[in-house]
Amino acid sequence: MEKAINGKTIQVNEEGYLTDFSQWDKNIATEIAKEEGIPELTNEHWSIIDYLQDQYKKEIPLSIRKIGKSGVVDIEKFYALFPQGPLKKATKIAGIPKPASCI
Repeated sequence: MEKAINGKTIQVNEEGYLTDFSQWDKNIATEIAKEEGIPELTNEHWSIIDYLQDQYKKEIPLSIRKIGKSGVVDIEKFYALFPQGPLKKATKIAGIPKPASCI
């Protein structure tokens, strides 16, 4: 599927996750965050996004528990920054596939 964000056409799956990470940039992340109910991405959000992308590039499976142990953010803060399904929202904004641990 194609989706237009800020005049740029990106490829997404049926759930709205990017299918080609090379199409990701910070402007796309900001727009996806708005669609997900996060009006502004703070430095804390970007730290988590950077961590998620790094783990993805290293092919390390992601889970909420792993993020809580990462030292980047505790689980409570993760839920506060990405409410209602933090790992699903955070990975979508980061432009990476939905983790297998997410339903």
